[in-house]
Amino acid sequence: MENAIADKEGSQEISISKQEVNELPLQRYEGKIVLVADDAVMLEAVAELEREDFLGFDTESRPTFRRGQNFPPSLLQLAGSQCVYLFQLQALTDLEPLFALLSSETPVKAGVAIRDDIKKLQEVREFEPGGFVEIADISQKLGLVNTGLRSLAGLLLGFRISKGAQVSNWAKRNLTPAQIHYAATDAWVSRMLYHTLTYEHPLRRRMETNGGRSTAVRSESIC
Repeated sequence: MENAIADKEGSQEISISKQEVNELPLQRYEGKIVLVADDAVMLEAVAELEREDFLGFDTESRPTFRRGQNFPPSLLQLAGSQCVYLFQLQALTDLEPLFALLSSETPVKAGVAIRDDIKKLQEVREFEPGGFVEIADISQKLGLVNTGLRSLAGLLLGFRISKGAQVSNWAKRNLTPAQIHYAATDAWVSRMLYHTLTYEHPLRRRMETNGGRSTAVRSESIC
């Protein structure tokens, strides 16, 4: 997508339309996925994730259909370089190691529209979030108009992602293959977007070449 970005650099704002997104090839995460539903597996997963420099972050909650309804997150997704871990929060009895990871400044946890996700996680267990980065904040500083996950994936990664399983019952113990791949894909894309915007984006490289690391594109934690 670098050429597409370069073509749009003449204008102050860089954007992609829904029609352009819909014309892109559909892609999903096809790597290793670990569904974490017991404390022993959680400890192993946290130990692996602590070795990463940055993670893709997302959550899924049971959908609401009545005004005033509010359900806590059922699933927490963290994507590393080799694996995406899906934590089924209601199945875990000792959340301390997992939330200690969420409180740590390292590794970075990057996602799109994460403020509500963090607030909902704080309803599950009180914690002080650390190392979280809002991808939309970085993209806006680079002049990208679109801030949604699907649009940013199309603009920066050159493919579209399915939202078909978004409104489904995330609280059930046995998730469907479609739910599992949907959840893993969102976290994986978040990780790829963070890496692209932080290290590979053509605007960033040009700014750095023209005068060093620009504060306009520095990743900043929201917490």
